Amino acid sequence: MSSPRSRRKAPVEERDKKRLNASSLRTAMRIFSFLRPYRGMFIAGMSFLLISSFTTMTFPFFMGKLIDTAGVEVEGDWLTNTNTVALVLVGILFVQAGISFFRVYLFAVVTEKSMADVRQLLYDKLITLSIPFFEERRVGELTSRSTNDIDQLQDMLSMTLPEFIRQIVTIVFGVGFIFFISAKLTLLMLSTFPVLIILAMLYGKFIRRLSKERQDALAESNIVLEETLQNVSTVKAFANEWFESIRYKGFLGRVVHAGIRGAVNRGAFTTFLIFGLFGGFVLVLWYGAVLMKEGEVTAGTLTAFMLYTGFIGGAVGGIGDLYGRLQKTVGASERVMEIIDTDSEVDLQDPKEETPVRGEVTFSNVHFSYPTRTDVEVLKGIDMQIRSGERIALAGHSGAGKSTIAQLVLGFYQPSSGSISVDGRPYADYDLKHLRNNMALVPQEVILFGGSIRENISYGKPGATDSEIEAAARKAHAWEFISGFPEKLDTVVGERGVKLSGGQRQRIAIARAILKDPAILILDEATSSLDAESERLVQDALDTLMKDRTTIIIAHRLSTIRHADHIFVLEDGRIAEKGNFEELANIDGGIFSGLLKLQFFDQEKPNI
Repeated sequence: MSSPRSRRKAPVEERDKKRLNASSLRTAMRIFSFLRPYRGMFIAGMSFLLISSFTTMTFPFFMGKLIDTAGVEVEGDWLTNTNTVALVLVGILFVQAGISFFRVYLFAVVTEKSMADVRQLLYDKLITLSIPFFEERRVGELTSRSTNDIDQLQDMLSMTLPEFIRQIVTIVFGVGFIFFISAKLTLLMLSTFPVLIILAMLYGKFIRRLSKERQDALAESNIVLEETLQNVSTVKAFANEWFESIRYKGFLGRVVHAGIRGAVNRGAFTTFLIFGLFGGFVLVLWYGAVLMKEGEVTAGTLTAFMLYTGFIGGAVGGIGDLYGRLQKTVGASERVMEIIDTDSEVDLQDPKEETPVRGEVTFSNVHFSYPTRTDVEVLKGIDMQIRSGERIALAGHSGAGKSTIAQLVLGFYQPSSGSISVDGRPYADYDLKHLRNNMALVPQEVILFGGSIRENISYGKPGATDSEIEAAARKAHAWEFISGFPEKLDTVVGERGVKLSGGQRQRIAIARAILKDPAILILDEATSSLDAESERLVQDALDTLMKDRTTIIIAHRLSTIRHADHIFVLEDGRIAEKGNFEELANIDGGIFSGLLKLQFFDQEKPNI
């Protein structure tokens, strides 16, 4: 059993793989630019890696020589002395152990520090991007780029790349050593490799496709789990636990089927590899025994050859997996660089010192469509002037464009045409951060940070003292409940502020705005979802907040805008009516008076 919302294609690990071409490799190579501050340690690590790889390749050679020392010892030839060769092997082990430690340590330091730089750069970029950027992408996708993609890059630098270089060195030096040992055995061994490699690549591609199918099925089952938990109250309200359980079971069935199918084929693939590789080993070993009888090779030489063959076979077998990991790394680097290359709307520097904002806002023939819906014009020629210190309200039916105007004032979007100015200067002439530093928003649904009350209030003025925070809380009527908590300002509000009621969260948001002391205040239906008592307290706090500052009120409950200096009534993206509360309420057949009648039930006109 399924539903349309559970059929969305979820991203899976296999989608991350990108074909390796010149363009993708150039993008991936940009990651190495983050190694520049640590290039000395990186070069040292690469040097240790090469030395380690070479010393590893000498080990089979000396093991073969050690076996040969069981025969005749030639005076003056240290390679025929058992004790000498054994000491050489022990020395190689000590050198290899020390080099490996420093190699791992150096790569760990370089990758941890360089990837921390990438994470910081990516985070800084994300928080400076515009609202339209986030509307076009899911939060889960961006979180994945900040975690999984960078983890892949870190694995590439610390593990995949060194291992890839090691395997190449193993293959190159290994083939050279075995040719030196026995050209006949080498040619026989190499003749078996192409068939095994081609078959392994073809079958491995099929195995990866089966793995992708299972990952897809698992991702879709996770969507069901995520959506159910996010909407658990709805599930319980409709008593649909049984329905969700059956739906989840159906998706798990697909996961099990795909997993078993993949396991069967992986088992067959493993059987093929074992038969092919060990069959090749047996063939080479048989021919080596023949050559030993003919006196062309010794037992030690054959042992060294077989060890080198094992090293080479393992390296060749690992290249395919490393190649797949490199493909995913290229995909990860492209996604990370895509964000880093996106233009920011602001930077992290402190805004330039500018003349304080007085709060006069002017809309001149503003047209606007959301970037994600360019075919739908939301605002259609808005002309509006708000004087400094005025309280103006935006009223109208849902979807008329009220919140859109507020978002344009905050600079979240740019008008499609027309202009918006503050204090007579166009937005483009301002540092956007400077403008926003002079604005504050109290939204309809307040979502707090998961820390303490102190942290949430001081967000309006980072570095504020406790006395300033307490004073703002008192003005917002928030101290009344804060003082009742045992931890007071240190009370943890929980994720999204869930430990506080709606009215308490609103008053925390108002305290934050009071502490910021903005020139322009935007109230986005700040009391629409509150009960009568909470609304009274919040409205008192808002009255305090609105004193002597330009205020734009998005009205849902029209009774809350009775004292607004001007009310602009929007309909279908246009200003249909404007005036004060009394003037608009007395327009027979007017939009505003009609909204009043709907809110005050059967009254033909409100008693004003």
